[in-house]
Amino acid sequence: MLLAIDHVQLAAPPGTEDVLRAFCGGVPGMAEVPKPPALAARGGCWFRADGVRFHLGVEADFRPAHPGLLVADIDACAARLAAHGAPVEWDGGLPGHRRFHSEDPVGNRLEFLAPVA
Repeated sequence: MLLAIDHVQLAAPPGTEDVLRAFCGGVPGMAEVPKPPALAARGGCWFRADGVRFHLGVEADFRPAHPGLLVADIDACAARLAAHGAPVEWDGGLPGHRRFHSEDPVGNRLEFLAPVA
């Protein structure tokens, strides 16, 4: 019945939209897209890159999330994150994949992975 994930919503503490805009636009190179007016009043921001869509929603009781993101060139992705000061922690614990973990500026744990051919 399920076809795909339409988007992933990550929570953000109030007042962190600007730091997350800089991170999402600069580090993974996502483009910000406008939120519908009825939703824009709630705060937060939305991003898109190819078939991936992130919604960052402001929540007073913020709790970090953990999305897993499939990437085409994991070494280039790790280098880009490191160049922007984001942590890169390689983890060889998932058979058949190369992967590492990082964090956005508010503590969401981001997992980047690529299958090993």
